Amino acid sequence: MGKTTAQKIFDTHRIDSPSDGIDVINLDAVFCHEITTPTAIVDLMERKKDRVFDPSKIKAVIDHVTPAKDSLTAEQGKVLREWADRQGIEDFFDVGRNGVCHAIFPEKGFARPGYTIIMGDSHTCTHGAFGAFAAGVGTTDLEVGILKGICAFHSPETIRINLTGKMPKGTFPKDIILHVIGNIGVNGATNHVIEFTGPVIDEMSMEGRMTVCNMAIEAGATCGICYPDMTTVEYLWPFIKNEFNSKEDALAAYKAFVADEDAVYAKDIELDISSLKPQVTYGYKPDLVKSAEKMSGEKVNQVYIGSCTNGRIEDLREAAAVLKGRKVADSLRVIVSPATPDIYKQALREGLVEIFMEAGCCLTNPTCGACLGMSNGVLADGEICVSTTNRNFNGRMGKGGMVHLASPATAAATAVTGTITTADQL
Repeated sequence: MGKTTAQKIFDTHRIDSPSDGIDVINLDAVFCHEITTPTAIVDLMERKKDRVFDPSKIKAVIDHVTPAKDSLTAEQGKVLREWADRQGIEDFFDVGRNGVCHAIFPEKGFARPGYTIIMGDSHTCTHGAFGAFAAGVGTTDLEVGILKGICAFHSPETIRINLTGKMPKGTFPKDIILHVIGNIGVNGATNHVIEFTGPVIDEMSMEGRMTVCNMAIEAGATCGICYPDMTTVEYLWPFIKNEFNSKEDALAAYKAFVADEDAVYAKDIELDISSLKPQVTYGYKPDLVKSAEKMSGEKVNQVYIGSCTNGRIEDLREAAAVLKGRKVADSLRVIVSPATPDIYKQALREGLVEIFMEAGCCLTNPTCGACLGMSNGVLADGEICVSTTNRNFNGRMGKGGMVHLASPATAAATAVTGTITTADQL
């Protein structure tokens, strides 16, 4: 019987199966940020276990509130900063060198096909775009991962979502994943891995695949996975070129983690996206999704373009293409946050920053702050935001605020009119 990608990864990392359906696996990387990791660090210190399993496999960043906005967030940063120094963690990205974790870590080559990765952050599933098993975990599992380099998981069952057809002009990866979640629901993949397959995924850039995998958790999935292919190899080549004689050799090695043709799935879902239109959420759940044109005319107070979902260079290009030569409506404000310093520099080189500023946008340093309502774009009670982030929970971006999730193109078009608008409506 064939195996899924997750099963193949677990087979190469399993060190124990203490009970039926439970696997303990070795970890290739533990990712950390200043919101969830300090709690684990302090607890380990109190237990006299202030050490790490391998400093070269731990990657840390200050990204959720950066720079610190108050004494509490300053203290969180201090705990992480001092721990990284104490433990000899070289891959620590402090203020000025930092970026959104799920953008900067792939950008540095830290996610690879066949890897196992954990982090105290639900959107760790982003890194599955590389053909890795990457999962968000709680504090206890994070502590064990830091200390021992292992983690226990339920043996993975997988749902395959095969995306067929051709992505229509004006539709983007964000629209596709919103459509998927709208179809299967917020509990549709609970305790499962999702394999995203098909010609639509095959033609996507790594940036697009990361957007899709990033929101797998919004359907309840432990991880979203795309098969490694030459697109993956090309993205990683600067980091792996000394490990392989050629790109073809790298691809041959990575294909070991592609699911077998006769792999068994808990569910097999096929979605044809040939006629898919730009999507947007409504209400307070990510599966409440409809065509954006059905929401046309709804007044908006803020537009946010950024985050681990849509703050990469491809996303900024998408938004800038809509905003070029246009102005932001006087009735709202627009915040743009490139996800890493390298993305910011690339946007500067390409003239995207000038386009945003000429349009009337506010550009910020790389940060997660607005997405979870902590800084750099918090909503007031009763305000509405069209956002390229990943969650529209009640109060997510500020108490009493409403968030409509959308692609960068739809967010940018909305910025021009002041009401929910798609790019083809301008």
